[in-house]
Amino acid sequence: MNLSKSKYVNGVQCKKMLWLDKNKPNEKTEIDNESVLKNGNLIHEVAKYLFGEHINIDFNENLSEMINNTALTLESYKNVVITEASFNYNNNFCSVDILKKVNSKYEMYEVKGATDIKDVYLKDVSYQYYVLTSLGLNVTKVSIVYLNNKYIRKGDLDLKKLFVINDVTQKIIELKEEVKANIDDINKYIENETEPNDDIGLHCFKPYECAFFKYCSRNLPTPNIFNVRNLSLKEKDAFYKKGIYKYENLINEKINPNYKIQIEYELYNKKDFVDKEKIKEFLNTLKEPLYFLDFETFQAPIPLYDGSRPYDQIPSQYSLHILENEKLEHKEFLAEVGIDPRRSLAERLIEDIPLNVCTLAYNMGFEKGVIKKLAELYPDLEEHLMNIHDNIKDLAIPFKWKWYYSKKMEGAYTIKIVLPALFPNDPTLDYHNLDLIHNGSEAMNSFAELGNKSEEEQKYIRERLLRYCELDTYAMVKIYEKLKEVIL
Repeated sequence: MNLSKSKYVNGVQCKKMLWLDKNKPNEKTEIDNESVLKNGNLIHEVAKYLFGEHINIDFNENLSEMINNTALTLESYKNVVITEASFNYNNNFCSVDILKKVNSKYEMYEVKGATDIKDVYLKDVSYQYYVLTSLGLNVTKVSIVYLNNKYIRKGDLDLKKLFVINDVTQKIIELKEEVKANIDDINKYIENETEPNDDIGLHCFKPYECAFFKYCSRNLPTPNIFNVRNLSLKEKDAFYKKGIYKYENLINEKINPNYKIQIEYELYNKKDFVDKEKIKEFLNTLKEPLYFLDFETFQAPIPLYDGSRPYDQIPSQYSLHILENEKLEHKEFLAEVGIDPRRSLAERLIEDIPLNVCTLAYNMGFEKGVIKKLAELYPDLEEHLMNIHDNIKDLAIPFKWKWYYSKKMEGAYTIKIVLPALFPNDPTLDYHNLDLIHNGSEAMNSFAELGNKSEEEQKYIRERLLRYCELDTYAMVKIYEKLKEVIL
């Protein structure tokens, strides 16, 4: 089989994944990793300049072109830095993120978008080391490059501080024979004409979620142990290995009562549970006017603004519904493209939310975290921002603690689950009926990409962003009213 470094890593995780990819590709489930790929590409582009001037081997679907261009470049320079240098040894292809040639010695640098080193990265790099050294290259240093999450931008990017370079040479040398054995094992396995009967397990999720899990678990009843929310993968796997995966079998097992509620309600088709006293106590802690707040943010793996770190959540938008005496008012903010949105957002927020009022968020930790960071960033606004922060209440509490529970919630309490459970037939509260943007990930990606759109496209996307965020806070208002209704 023609292997690449990604296929090799997949094969080490589960050889059947590669067999299915070759023989039953249509059984693959789409996994949303668009933002991960975009972030990875951006990080790689920046990291290419770690050692200054370099020669990039442009991608070509004809891999032999990349390999030939790499060979020509290496022959032409005694000392050179090449990015995406490409090689093939016995149908094992790889592109090295950064290859540094010093006389007749080579240094490899693998760039990762994480903020630490994971074991799977060693497998990735060891495969590349095997290919290069098998071709006769004298590789004297192997390093993994990743983001320094303690780096705070001040002025121009400092690449030496932005990235951590970790020398893993000795570990990689020790893995070379293992790589060869794995490649032989994978190639032998792939030649099976009939589908291998490998069972599901933890390897279906670690180190990466497998796109074939739905296919491989197709014979399990629905629902089953893998549908139980919040139960750890380790516990799920342990039950499965014992043959305990049906809800009717799980009901008698020792499982945390919070998780067992989901099993009971779905197995016995139980009616909604409402603890009126607990909900009433919660509602008594709220005082109108109520300010229903929701932020939207985008993540920047490479810090864009002074005072920000890698992967900081940068707030770019909020929606605010204000409820008093059954009158509802809506306010909103959406940042302009290409500028640091934090100061203008913070200023508008303290205009829109007065001191000492009750603000409601859903899963308030996120909103409180955003506000606290803004307060730290702008000391002149700190007092008002922290007053908002300290007066936030969490509308998710009644659902988190199962004071209100429906089998339709399937063990979860996110607003995207709770809302349709409470209002199953209201099209105005259905996120699927929104145009273009239906969830936080789509909102994050859409705002991050605005600068690459035409003026007309920007206008359209901005309107969709506003309507999505507005629904988040309007949904909170409706949930609050529902809680008031059920205690009557």
